Amino acid sequence: MKNYYLPTNLLFGRGRISEIGTETAKWSKRALLVVGMGSAQKSGLLDRALGILKEAGVFCEIFSGVEPNPTTTTVYKGASIALEQNLGVIVGIGGGSVLDAAKAIAFSALNPGDLSDYIFGRKTSDLALPAILAPTTCGTGSEGNGFAVLTNPETGDKKSIKSHSIIAKASIIDPELMQTMPTRVLATVGFDALCHNMEAFLSKGSHPIAEGIALRGVELGASSLARACSGSKCSKAWDDLAWASVMGGMAINMAGVTAPHGLEHPASGLRNITHGEGLAALTPVIFDRSTGHGEDKFRVLANIIGRERNCASAVRRLLHDIDLLVKLSDLGVKEEDAEWMTDNALKISKAGLDAHPKAFSREEIKEIYLAAM
Repeated sequence: MKNYYLPTNLLFGRGRISEIGTETAKWSKRALLVVGMGSAQKSGLLDRALGILKEAGVFCEIFSGVEPNPTTTTVYKGASIALEQNLGVIVGIGGGSVLDAAKAIAFSALNPGDLSDYIFGRKTSDLALPAILAPTTCGTGSEGNGFAVLTNPETGDKKSIKSHSIIAKASIIDPELMQTMPTRVLATVGFDALCHNMEAFLSKGSHPIAEGIALRGVELGASSLARACSGSKCSKAWDDLAWASVMGGMAINMAGVTAPHGLEHPASGLRNITHGEGLAALTPVIFDRSTGHGEDKFRVLANIIGRERNCASAVRRLLHDIDLLVKLSDLGVKEEDAEWMTDNALKISKAGLDAHPKAFSREEIKEIYLAAM
């Protein structure tokens, strides 16, 4: 079944963070403001946002310290505060981890109990507090979909809540908020956005709307990422990256992800590695081993990314240009982890693996992990 459903207001443009107060106040005058581990505080963005929200008459309780690869434990803490303080809207300002945590807090606040029940489909719900999001990175596309990726610290499972209820009521995509990212962070989040678009295009669950959005996202991301990573202050490059991120989020909301995300989540769930770096280590290897399946689509991607015929080669060239050629072993993943990651991938990532152009056996999945070392 092919669907397109995305009930969110996307406000795109430089300086539009000034609208976060009016957008939040539409839903409640009492907000939980979710931020990360210090970048919004250091840049002055937190104080700026608080001023805008206060001017709109919105009281804010700050929930700070959301970690990369946010955990269910963090979400439970945030949801508890939202309930105790009678807060009616969740505002997330930060990178993908912050946005995912904000959406998951909005969900957990109205759905008490073990989030794993919802993550693994044992329970479903269409209830969540309203969420307003403002991304400060151009990677996850969380501002444009109904996913919230969480890690269970007890099991190492890294998997998404998937619910229309957590699609943001409004997402403010202001490229000016993104230009303070360190180059390494930019490279990792930008490659994540590119993977979202590539995987949505390749997915067996794709359809013409998803493919059209995804291909445009690949074009914008591939043409601008290396320029931005080289230090370019060109506003068009940053605007294009922001659009590519949003489009990637929208595309996977319709078509889902495939093997690169499916195999990366066990690695970052186990070793808490940076998601974009894990994708950089795995994606070319997976594409190499997908030969003979979905060839027409892989050639389209190769041409867009690097005017080549081989998609894995085009991706490696781009990774070289943004200084992101890495192996899993560089990131702290060990060969002996391959067995656990293989089993975990088959446990948590069946949908993504099934959507990939080539079906990988258990032994082939383990070989991919070892080859990416």
